[in-house]
Amino acid sequence: MDRATVKIMSCACKMADITEEGVSLVEDIHKRRQPLPSMDVIYFIQPTQENVSIFLSDMSGKSPLYRKAFIFFSSPVARELVGPIKRDGIVLSRIGALREMNLEYFSIDSQGFITDNERALEVVFQEDESSSKGATCLHLMATRIATVFASLREFPFVRYRAAKTLDSNTTTTFRDLIPTKLAAAVWNCLMKYKSNLSDFPQSETCELLILDRSIDQIAPIIHEWTYDAMCHDLLNMEGNKYMHEVPSKEGGAPEKKEVLLEDHDAIWLELCHTHIADASERLHQKMTNFVSKNKAAVIHSSRDGSELSTRDLRKMIHALPQYSEQIEKLSLHVDIAGKINRIIRDTELREVGQLEQDLVFGDAGPNDLINFLKVKQDISRENKLRLLMIYVAVYPEKLGDNKISKLIELARLPPEDMAAIYNMRLLETSSNTKKSSIIPFSLNKKKHAARKDRPGEETQWQLSRFYPIIEELIEKLSKGELPKDDYPSMNEPIPALLAAHRTASARFDPNSAPCSRRSRRTASWACPQTSDDGYTSESILRCASSDFEKMGQRIFVFIVGGATRSELRVCHKLSTKLKREVVLGSSSLDDPPQFITKVKMMTADDLSIDDIQI
Repeated sequence: MDRATVKIMSCACKMADITEEGVSLVEDIHKRRQPLPSMDVIYFIQPTQENVSIFLSDMSGKSPLYRKAFIFFSSPVARELVGPIKRDGIVLSRIGALREMNLEYFSIDSQGFITDNERALEVVFQEDESSSKGATCLHLMATRIATVFASLREFPFVRYRAAKTLDSNTTTTFRDLIPTKLAAAVWNCLMKYKSNLSDFPQSETCELLILDRSIDQIAPIIHEWTYDAMCHDLLNMEGNKYMHEVPSKEGGAPEKKEVLLEDHDAIWLELCHTHIADASERLHQKMTNFVSKNKAAVIHSSRDGSELSTRDLRKMIHALPQYSEQIEKLSLHVDIAGKINRIIRDTELREVGQLEQDLVFGDAGPNDLINFLKVKQDISRENKLRLLMIYVAVYPEKLGDNKISKLIELARLPPEDMAAIYNMRLLETSSNTKKSSIIPFSLNKKKHAARKDRPGEETQWQLSRFYPIIEELIEKLSKGELPKDDYPSMNEPIPALLAAHRTASARFDPNSAPCSRRSRRTASWACPQTSDDGYTSESILRCASSDFEKMGQRIFVFIVGGATRSELRVCHKLSTKLKREVVLGSSSLDDPPQFITKVKMMTADDLSIDDIQI
């Protein structure tokens, strides 16, 4: 494999899964490798000139590295790359298969994928617009998006957010046309699949909505209060890796152990999309249940009846070796939740979060922010920056006046943080400044708000009022209420077909509506499993038990410039609500610190991403 295909595989499976299929060795195509002339080889590689040249070198001559080669390209291969292979008779005789796998995307969970264009935000939104760089970035993105539909055997209605200009004097920029250009490129790829793949659907089986980060500038910055988002936002995790301290078997100092917070962990699966306060309560209840059913655990737990500490859990592991795996999993999550709650308390994050929500919903204004910054001078630099970025997202017209300068001065932010605040204007496309029937902004004399509370969506937790814009867009798309002028279709169906399609979306009956063509296997997170407290994780299984085979057509949403964990959570939530599997795609999945660093980079000429810190 090459660097990209290694990442594709590592997102989808583990090394053990590969070896179980009879593969004895996995190697990097770009490194020197030991000849194994008695063994067959599988190449899973990108269709590049360099990779094809290395392959020809491996398999040509009197002493090839391997006996027979089976080549699988991750995306469509150009004819000029296949030519040299066909012309080499010796190599051709040593080929067992040569196919296009059309598998060049990176899964982030059961309903999410990225195209791994980490620099997309800087490239396509930067101030010094380079259409060649932007076009190259969007072309690669389109190729990878199209492989999603090729591998799932889905042919979508391709909808996209149209560019709008205020008047004939307003120039449409490259930034305004990002969704339009990407939709056209995806459509071209799909047309080739439709012509060349024998089992590719010839009529539409699903819906794809293409957006960019300008649709919602608040979601990547605001604190999301779910367990999953808090872990990635506050704990400096590298991907899904968390460093957990476990008791030493010899009784010495605790050992550090790297654990993955992923779908194979039933407790993580149950809690990841719940509010951190709810997650903490559930963990406490799980531990209480476990202790009450195990007398030995009671003896080694806190004697004063207070909450169990990590030390108590370590004692329990030694006392109950037969339950060590369950206790270790519980210990892991109790430790994580405890750390998060301490950070929330020590950084006064609840007060910060409350002001964030109030600014977004119009319950607080500039004066409230000024008073907060004056009174709460110990608030961290990052949280001050995030408050100011939310402020300019809600009040974009304030970027040009003195008030923002005074706020930056009051917050005592350095120049690089000022860049992040002023670069928010680059995410303001012309379509943001024109009123649209779909943007749920409530701008009236009483309130200046970027969101309004949604009827029937009251939340148990005050800090969970915020919702990403895509939640409303997806619901309107599913009902057939997404305005065609604002969100046109590349398919350009005839009016009668469009009307029938909208009726099918709006009046969905799971027993009669056409399903997506590909049969759906039950996702791993939907398989019955027992949580580590010894009991089934009821809530997640109830959610997952809505069998995907009975669902209607899939909805795909793709966001150029990075998606957020709140948007991924919304896709899981709406899959249950709409009885349609909603899949989120993006150029990357960004937590707030990553996103803010990228916003700083949008006007940084000579800096690398490693030079800038929050």
